[in-house]
Amino acid sequence: MIRHIVFFNARREEDIAAVRDGLRALASIPYSDHFEVTFNTKVDPLGNEIDVVVYAEFADEAALAAYKAHPTYDATTRKVRPLRELRFSADVVAERA
Repeated sequence: MIRHIVFFNARREEDIAAVRDGLRALASIPYSDHFEVTFNTKVDPLGNEIDVVVYAEFADEAALAAYKAHPTYDATTRKVRPLRELRFSADVVAERA
């Protein structure tokens, strides 16, 4: 399983909800086993620059690649990119117990 985690920082505070709402369109893309978009709770005492978090789980690299190749992914990127300042992404292979 691959955990796909993406962190976003909006350019302006008033755009945070629009970033989250725009990213929610990604949930309509098949291929993920779990998908969520949430606001960062901003309770970390060392830094709270991140506004929105996307968390998804994919069975394998092929499923993640299919997700990123879907037309909705491209359309969502075009919609959200002008509203965000930072984007950090990590794809983590889950260790088996």
